[in-house]
Amino acid sequence: MTQLHDTTESIKGKHLTKDERAQIEILNQEGYSNRAIAKRLERAPQTINNEIKRGTVRQLTRQKQNGKTYDYYHHVYDPGFAQTRYETQRRHCGRRPKWSLANDFVDWADTQMLEDHWSPDAVIGAAKQREMFPDALIPCTTTLYTWIDRHILRTKNINLSEKLSRKTKSNKRKDRPHKRHLGPSISERPGEVDTRESFGHWEIDTVIGARHKDDAVLLTLAERQTRFEVLLKIDGKDAQPVTEAIESLVERAGDHMASLFKTITSDNGSEFSALHETLKHVTDVYFARPFASYERGTSENQHKLIRRFIPKGQSISSISDRQIQRIQRWMNDYPRKILGYQTPHERFAKAMQHTQPAQSA
Repeated sequence: MTQLHDTTESIKGKHLTKDERAQIEILNQEGYSNRAIAKRLERAPQTINNEIKRGTVRQLTRQKQNGKTYDYYHHVYDPGFAQTRYETQRRHCGRRPKWSLANDFVDWADTQMLEDHWSPDAVIGAAKQREMFPDALIPCTTTLYTWIDRHILRTKNINLSEKLSRKTKSNKRKDRPHKRHLGPSISERPGEVDTRESFGHWEIDTVIGARHKDDAVLLTLAERQTRFEVLLKIDGKDAQPVTEAIESLVERAGDHMASLFKTITSDNGSEFSALHETLKHVTDVYFARPFASYERGTSENQHKLIRRFIPKGQSISSISDRQIQRIQRWMNDYPRKILGYQTPHERFAKAMQHTQPAQSA
């Protein structure tokens, strides 16, 4: 009897190992029954029966006798063939990853993030909201970030401006006393502005490029409910260019000014020193507390989007008015999670439709 020396411990409930298949070949050649082989390997008899059945190959033996060739076929268990077959089946077993089934979505997502500068969450939300792909092929936002980390997409983390710059901030806020009084405080602002229940409440701010006095500045106005953005390029960060831009805006709004601009909230920058006086007969203007940018959170978030196209230090004077309009159009056509993945442009149009009948009445 052949003595088998196996240092591999057989574990019940686990797949057969390469060494066990070699033992099955030896015992099978020596005439052991499947049940006897199972007992020696401490395996279930049915396991051995299935293994020998799957690993048996047809072999050809060719003999020449008296000038003639005779072919004889016989069946034998081949552990090498059985192991290769097992490894092949293991590679093809299990569920395929979702990204391998969603090539169209992956290509579209890459285009939106690389060319249109969308965030992964905006990609997922827009795909679901617009029903562009079957739900089964659209991952969640966390999964899409994981695909990016694993280099499944062409998009890299360096292409996601928000991910690299995001920092954990303390929730502790320290209010500082007013050093400048430009008009009514934000504490006097109606509660409906905070809840965003009504349309027509704006935040105004400026975005600077190169830090020299001759460079142009962007004047930004963000509607709090719809996140609709207006970008105006002005000559500098002084009260006069801001006042002139606001007066031009009032003139363009005409009879719609009262329904479009119910309130405007500003910071205490010197460029807004004449804002209250300029608009006192047109709309209500409120001023946030100093060093409290969180009170104008809409503007702060909008500025992050602007910085994707105009990084700090870049001269705004060198940027054409057409490019400013393109940035404004991109921001207003960018789907937002906070808006149910609708765009600010869509929400602004709906709000205007509800406003017009009330005005005409």
